[in-house]
Amino acid sequence: MSDSQLSHYECGHCAATAGMDELIATCPACGGPLLARYDLQGARADRIPAPGRGIWRWSGLLPVPEAGRIELGTGDTPLLPTTIGAWLGTGATWIKDEAANPTASFKARGMAVAIGRARALGARSLVVPSAGNAACAAAAYAAAAGLPLTVFMPADVPDSFRIEARAYAARVELVDGLIDECGRRAQAMAERDGSFNLATFREPGRVEGKKTMGFEIAEQMGWRLPEVLIYPTGGGTGIVALWKAFEELEALGLIGPERPRLVMVQAETCAPLVRAFEAGNTQAEPWENGATVADGLRVPKSFGDRLVLGALRRSRGRAVTVSDGQMLEYARIMASKTGIFPCPEGAACLAAQVKLAREGWIGPEDRVVLFNTGSALKYLHLWPNSTHPD
Repeated sequence: MSDSQLSHYECGHCAATAGMDELIATCPACGGPLLARYDLQGARADRIPAPGRGIWRWSGLLPVPEAGRIELGTGDTPLLPTTIGAWLGTGATWIKDEAANPTASFKARGMAVAIGRARALGARSLVVPSAGNAACAAAAYAAAAGLPLTVFMPADVPDSFRIEARAYAARVELVDGLIDECGRRAQAMAERDGSFNLATFREPGRVEGKKTMGFEIAEQMGWRLPEVLIYPTGGGTGIVALWKAFEELEALGLIGPERPRLVMVQAETCAPLVRAFEAGNTQAEPWENGATVADGLRVPKSFGDRLVLGALRRSRGRAVTVSDGQMLEYARIMASKTGIFPCPEGAACLAAQVKLAREGWIGPEDRVVLFNTGSALKYLHLWPNSTHPD
């Protein structure tokens, strides 16, 4: 298996650099989010992707030395063809089904890398704020790594998330408030007792883990990227990660300069990044009293907003909102047309595709990839005694 070609970290805000041998969380100069940079010339001569399965096939472009890699089977999720494109009158549509990951969500990718890196660099304990799936993924990987984990979660998250995180022996602290308040509690704990904070964009590993989704899509599509990628967005790590993945693949000569147009989808009742994008702003103002059935989209403020909005604009993409009612409706539609029962966040992608196809922004030749970021089985409380309408 290839070893990491990591060369240094670079701040996404001020471009200051940081070394790779310390457990650094954010930029020492300005406090901004750090991005991993690699010796791409060295990586060109390496065997990337390596044979086998899972995210560690891409280890040359991940910031985790071999001693830190934990194997739970994350990655190589299916890219499934569907009839959605024919139904909408667009090009072919695929679904990247991230529910096939450990803990049934895409969060396993980021946590595999973040916790592997933390363990390799000497972390003794971990803390994370989470609205749901990130807590479960972090708890599973912390258990496998033998590291204690504390999770701060909103008190009103579905029981399924709390039960799963506790099953992996995580200490779960419930908070009256949203993910931003959980984040403040997590950061205070990190400063108080030295626990390493795994919060979104407050360490570089989670972006790196999620970029493997972009690597896999490129490989699964024969190194010819689709015209449109539709991604449900809370903190926005995935948008930044996908764009970074494609830049690195081009540097390796695996793809050309063509890029998909990225579509960021948020809940209309919690859409700080969409509001900022539409206003032409480079940063997002906090959203007050955000609420949605899609726990992963209930993020009132992204620490990496500048990076997210920048990637979206460079892709010539769009930012759209959908309602909770649309998410539930299109979850049923996706299930009935594809055999995939998506989480609300995944259903939001189909709702966005329908909207953009009707506008003509997605055309008849545009190939589209939707992301189902997790399993609907954690959200069964949203469909009590429900049947699909005739």
